Amino acid sequence: MHLGTLAVSRQFFLIAGEPSGDALGAALMDGLISECNANFVGVGGPMMSARGLSSIFPMDELTVMGIAEVLPKLFHLLRRVRETADAVLASDADALITIDSPDFCLRVAKAVKSVRPDFPVIHYVAPSVWAWRPERAAKMARYVDHVLALLPFEPPYMREAGMSCDFVGHPVVALPQPSADDVQTFREEFNISTRQKLLVVLPGSRSGEVTRLSPIFREVADRLCDHIPNLAVVVPAVRTQIGALERAFEGANYTIIDPRDFSDAEADMYKRSAFVAADVALAASGTVSLELAAAETPMVVGYKMNWLTSQIIKRKVKLDTVTLVNLVTDTLTVPEFLLDACTADNIYPEVHRLLTDPNAEDEQLAAEAKTMEMLGQGDAPPGLRAAKSILAFLNR
Repeated sequence: MHLGTLAVSRQFFLIAGEPSGDALGAALMDGLISECNANFVGVGGPMMSARGLSSIFPMDELTVMGIAEVLPKLFHLLRRVRETADAVLASDADALITIDSPDFCLRVAKAVKSVRPDFPVIHYVAPSVWAWRPERAAKMARYVDHVLALLPFEPPYMREAGMSCDFVGHPVVALPQPSADDVQTFREEFNISTRQKLLVVLPGSRSGEVTRLSPIFREVADRLCDHIPNLAVVVPAVRTQIGALERAFEGANYTIIDPRDFSDAEADMYKRSAFVAADVALAASGTVSLELAAAETPMVVGYKMNWLTSQIIKRKVKLDTVTLVNLVTDTLTVPEFLLDACTADNIYPEVHRLLTDPNAEDEQLAAEAKTMEMLGQGDAPPGLRAAKSILAFLNR
């Protein structure tokens, strides 16, 4: 307990635009509550609401991704930007804390700074300027004062652009891992023997991802079932995509973990137990690769975007990998197949190799362990580190 700090009352205006941001915001709120007398207002989801935030509109309105997906909702989103900025300015908040979702959040920050240049703005999750559009850092510095980075190599990019920045650890290191009993319960619930090889298929959590990746991932899984006797295939579903996944895998003898059949806690436990039990995962590119690394699960990564977004990405991205395990460890350990390369013919041999060669996973497991260490495993929880960084910034 920090009694001197706790005596100070602070109000924060928080904005999160998608479920991952809601989780980050909830952990940050826990950290702030432990460090000061904190009050909250803003935009968030169920996890942030459970900690006392009354969202001024449903967070789901902001959960869009990609140029083609945003355009039809652009005017509505711009109206929400104005409404949110007005709410910030009308509040008694000590700071605006924006959490990821830069297209929305930084527009709000710009609108706030145009009226109150001295209003402290903190952004949680540094933009991936190391991957593409490095000019974003300088543009962001016009409206953001302090950045909380999830990856250890990000602070120099932010500081060079003129913002202060702290690496606060990645939330994946704070995720509880299932016990041996949890994994056994998972196997019994879904009738998966310890003698079976297990493939976990993760075609994304957004509708566009599921639509584009499910046919490819299913073709890979179908081929593997033809060549590996008694292979079990599990597809953990998110609630919003269960219908699309059921259609995509209709007729296949796969286990779809339907979150509607369980409590949220049970569904999450079964998903994480599937990760731990799996011999290999076939996953969409994204932070799920870090969840798999935390579970010590070998993986192959694939990703496709709509045509317009793909053309822009091809021109802008200069990296030879986007998988976070590879980036953090500066390796190409995790096989990945992106955009035009994301085909069943390309992916199948790599998944087959990991499932059948007992030595194929060794390099990946070493890289995954190094990744967790570099992301802050064993240190204070990231939400608490983020809260301390914010308070230190405000006290300067």
